[in-house]
Amino acid sequence: MSDAGEHISVLPVEAVDALNIMHNGFYIDATFGRGGHSGRILECLGSEGRLLAFDCDDQAIAHAKQLYGNDPRFTIVKSNYSEMSAAASMHGANQSVDGVLFDLGVSSPQLDQAERGFSFDKSGPLDMRMDQSAGQPVSEWLPTVSAEELAEIFREYGDERYARRIAKRVVEAVQEKPITDTVELAEIIKAAHPRWEKHKHPATRCFQALRIFINRELDHLKAALESCVDLLRPGGRIVVISFHSLEDRIVKRFFRGPDKNAGVPRGLPVVGIDTPWVLKKIGGAIRPSKEEVAENPRARSSIMRVAERVA
Repeated sequence: MSDAGEHISVLPVEAVDALNIMHNGFYIDATFGRGGHSGRILECLGSEGRLLAFDCDDQAIAHAKQLYGNDPRFTIVKSNYSEMSAAASMHGANQSVDGVLFDLGVSSPQLDQAERGFSFDKSGPLDMRMDQSAGQPVSEWLPTVSAEELAEIFREYGDERYARRIAKRVVEAVQEKPITDTVELAEIIKAAHPRWEKHKHPATRCFQALRIFINRELDHLKAALESCVDLLRPGGRIVVISFHSLEDRIVKRFFRGPDKNAGVPRGLPVVGIDTPWVLKKIGGAIRPSKEEVAENPRARSSIMRVAERVA
């Protein structure tokens, strides 16, 4: 099992195999993290191959430069993956990318470092931003939100059954005094939560919801998937590893293609609309083995999907 703070990439063999790597290809690791997937991609590339990696976390950028900064095949860019299209074009990858890999979610170092504010069981500043140089930390945002808005966030992004009750108590607590500590917020949520799943902290779903919202994770994912289509050459692949149903639903729908009946009144026949989608699914959903989950419990909820650009 991994030590605290050590990040083990999920589905490392399966993800890189799914890219169907060519020695001289151009690939993008949209979520460098701690470089587990990037390292495997570089092992598969020849001297003419290229790997362009993205991350918005300063620690990840520093780690990437330390690991692969002297490798002429590797480039790291500090940017959210939703902006990869412009950055990729600057590096000569317009409509010529052979594969893009997304490993969504939060890396182990981000979760395990209390000062990042992601953890509900380690005292730290209530932040949760993946890029701490931009945006607004949760502690500054909470005083601006109503109980109704907060409850909707808990429901939509955390699937929290008791969203309204918890949100009401959190907003009342913020009105009494600012909440600046992660454990402080977790205890307020716990006290307001009437019952929760065994072996799961009562603040799990609410903390997930706040993280997704404050980082606009789902919006960025949709934009990034759209960018991939324009960057990939025919035969190029998109590989996405997601960790909860909201992410996976977006990926499934995108791989399936636009709904031909969208906006058409029910019962009205649709004539002459048969535009083929530019992606085709490769295989079905892939989940980690029991052995991988035993070695890396954070892989438990992961699911991988693969699509290929068609001509």
